[in-house]
Amino acid sequence: MEKYLAGVSYDEFLRNSEKRFATIKQIEIIGEACNTLTTEFKGSHSEIAWKPIRGFRNISIHEYFAVNFHLVWEIALNDLPVLKVQFQEALDSLPSE
Repeated sequence: MEKYLAGVSYDEFLRNSEKRFATIKQIEIIGEACNTLTTEFKGSHSEIAWKPIRGFRNISIHEYFAVNFHLVWEIALNDLPVLKVQFQEALDSLPSE
């Protein structure tokens, strides 16, 4: 997702429906993937904000016209980089086969 917004200002993001749609879609995919994880896995990684991830996914899919683009922007720039690190740490904690 970093590539979608590299060098893009907030105003450009608002004017570019492809950037907005692609960003929202990627966040939705992350939310959908989180829904497939076991309760045990999520419980053992409580540092990850599972409920807001699922909540945004539900709003963006079921109430698309209610999506706040400023919130999408903030999630993409501020939350996803942190989440990426948290996901990597969670994956690294899994036993290797």
